[in-house]
Amino acid sequence: MACMRDPSQANQPEPDHGARPQPDVAGGGGAPEASPWARPPAPYQPWQAPPAPRYQVVPPPPGLRYDHLARTPVNRWWRPLVGTLIVAGAFVAVSVAVIVGGTIAAALLGIPVIMSSGRMFGNPVFELSVMLLSIAAVLPLVFGTAWLVQRRPPGTLSSVLGRVRWGWLLICLVPAVLALVLGQAAMIATLAVTGQGVGQLFGWVGWDRFLPGMVAILVLVPFQAAAEEYVFRGWVIQAFGAYFRTPWPGILLGAAAFTSLHAYTDWGIIDVFGFGALMGWLAVRTGGLEAPIALHVTNNIVSFLPSAASGDLGNALQQGAVPWQSLAGTVVQLGFFTVAVVIIAQKRAIPTVSR
Repeated sequence: MACMRDPSQANQPEPDHGARPQPDVAGGGGAPEASPWARPPAPYQPWQAPPAPRYQVVPPPPGLRYDHLARTPVNRWWRPLVGTLIVAGAFVAVSVAVIVGGTIAAALLGIPVIMSSGRMFGNPVFELSVMLLSIAAVLPLVFGTAWLVQRRPPGTLSSVLGRVRWGWLLICLVPAVLALVLGQAAMIATLAVTGQGVGQLFGWVGWDRFLPGMVAILVLVPFQAAAEEYVFRGWVIQAFGAYFRTPWPGILLGAAAFTSLHAYTDWGIIDVFGFGALMGWLAVRTGGLEAPIALHVTNNIVSFLPSAASGDLGNALQQGAVPWQSLAGTVVQLGFFTVAVVIIAQKRAIPTVSR
């Protein structure tokens, strides 16, 4: 039955059950008129997925030694293992790719391709450039693997400060040069005492033949030597440091892998292995790769430049047997450099743990 309205309320106004916006008149209140240029807010769309989180690079916590810098909060047991396999594969793949590219370039430039008797090309400067570049080109891939696989700043491969300490590297060049001079003097003296001929120490082939080799050496050797240090002293030591408390497994296995890269025999194996092991220890002791890079670059530049100056660069690329007398020079060189670097690092309070 329909509800009848009370006749006494026929002329009463309807009750106001809610606030209604009133027109804005002069001198009155009310809501301000919206700007015609205002952009309305985007409507909520619940069916859209939230944006994916950005890839995060996590630095290591403070107080870690150089060999433990891969122990970041996001480290997992498989990250160093997968990264090592990628670095090893990249080392081989890049070397092959550069050599193939060099072969193609040699054919286009009319340079003889030998690929026998320990030689690759008929032009020693071109051969040296290809050899150095095949190693130097691995460097960005090592940085990329640390960033992508281990999700840590690539600079942690350089030092405990997450970057190259350029001032410290330049300081290390001074004892590196002095150590090389003392080592060469000790080797020559040992050869003379044991009745071995020293041979011609220096020759001159002329500026026209020396300059191309000098440019190739000065431009490519720093990158080649640094790449070897980042792979065998940086990556290997830190990969093993993710599992072991002591740095020695990484130091020794890195030195062994570094030795296998060279074709020296007899006493040369001990020479190269000793260099690699001591440089690995210095990297941990000084908190970075600056000291090993300084000595490695200095040693390689001084080894190649005299051969380029005498026109004997082709023979300088040959590796094989090394006389035992050369170990005397190696002991003096590495011993002086190690002691000098440790003393200077202590006096200058070089950081050895992350901050």
